[in-house]
Amino acid sequence: MNIIDLFNLSFIDRKDKIAIEFEATQLTFEDLNVRSDQMASVLLAKGLQSGDRLGLYLENSLEFIDIYLACLKLGIIIVPINILYKEREITHIMNDATPKAIVSINEVEGIATWSAIDMAEEAKRKPQETVQCKATGDSPAAIIYTSGTTGTSKGAVLSHNNFIANAINLNICWKITEADRLLLGLPLFHVHGLANGMHCAFIAGATTRLLPRFEHQKIKDECANFKPTLFYGVPTIYVRLLEKAEDEAQLIGASVRLFVSGSAPLPPQVLDAFHKKYGHVILERYGMTETLMNISNPYVGERRAGTVGWPLPGTSVKIITPEGKEAGVDEEGEIHIKGPNVFSQYWNRPDATLASFENGYFKTGDMAVVSEDGYYTLRGRKSELIISGGFNIYPREIEEFLMEQDEIKEAAVIGIPDKVRGELPVAFIVPNGNLDEKALEDKCKKSLASFKIPRKFIVIDLLPRTALGKVQKHVLAKLHSAE
Repeated sequence: MNIIDLFNLSFIDRKDKIAIEFEATQLTFEDLNVRSDQMASVLLAKGLQSGDRLGLYLENSLEFIDIYLACLKLGIIIVPINILYKEREITHIMNDATPKAIVSINEVEGIATWSAIDMAEEAKRKPQETVQCKATGDSPAAIIYTSGTTGTSKGAVLSHNNFIANAINLNICWKITEADRLLLGLPLFHVHGLANGMHCAFIAGATTRLLPRFEHQKIKDECANFKPTLFYGVPTIYVRLLEKAEDEAQLIGASVRLFVSGSAPLPPQVLDAFHKKYGHVILERYGMTETLMNISNPYVGERRAGTVGWPLPGTSVKIITPEGKEAGVDEEGEIHIKGPNVFSQYWNRPDATLASFENGYFKTGDMAVVSEDGYYTLRGRKSELIISGGFNIYPREIEEFLMEQDEIKEAAVIGIPDKVRGELPVAFIVPNGNLDEKALEDKCKKSLASFKIPRKFIVIDLLPRTALGKVQKHVLAKLHSAE
């Protein structure tokens, strides 16, 4: 079985039900089925076949959905790309995944680009010819890139079975049904919006209002008009929602039965403040690009502040201490995961794949403790990962770019706490002579996604290092606090 077989529960059995609302357009499940069949004809005419890769560099849109579904039907492997990425970042992904082309609204310099608008127009002229998806559960469905601690972005290969296991778990554990109405402003290039949002809704037969992006200024009107029952967000979104007046909060929360938070740790004070203002306890869960969802607070039962809950069905979780032993109650260690949700490999990186698994378990790099009654609490990251507004930032990637600049001798990047974004990157610079911070910022804007640009450049004479030459980033954090 492949994931299209599960989508057919709605594409065929619920064909007349509204599946997607996007801006002024409403599409039924049958509409989605027909449109994706027509788009599949376009892809075939362009010479794509099963096993080929196709990059998607698109904001949330109907074109994204049509092309994505067409790829799944044809066995083409989708490579979704963060819309905030710039040429430097896109080029690395293109060179690694070697897709036939990249689909975008705009031309991507130096890369074979197909216009999503032109493809949509061509698809309208195609007759519907039902596509029989020949992918198996083990067939790769997507390669989604997640940065590594070395700064080199790695592609996690996710199979149809990975996506199926994730969707079935969430639909059962969060009681998602065809009666639900999902307001989705998270990006579809990320597994949070794609796998937890769109996949679950399509299988359950729920109606989704897809937003181009989350805009907190418009959320009251969206909720008043659409009356959602489900809302997924990252902590930054919930911080924004806490800024709403009491009457707005009551309107936003009136129809919602479940608010979910993920992609970054939710501060306990945000959960408590949201409960007081909105009357809802946010359900926090824990997942990764490589594993989709692993652990979740219960839908029925205590959603404990500061924790991510219990392992989802079929998911095995161990906490391993630095000494390599399985941790006891309240003993800190690294989370190791095994289950049908876990990816198979990093694309073209057998070395990284081998290093990421131990005794059949994926080593997440996240530190945690587990309570006597089974609730997991994240303690931080084994790596130096910064999570800003739900986006992963690896300091090494920014450091390498900074070190390419002639005016910089040394650079180190750390994350600092931020009430809205969770964390923000800050760069410590040892310059070669005088440093023009504005010019350096402009260089960063041209080559790095907006969320990766350091919010501050701090000039110092020397980076603090250990006797072995490793930069002492905890010292830099103290320097920043003192400043």
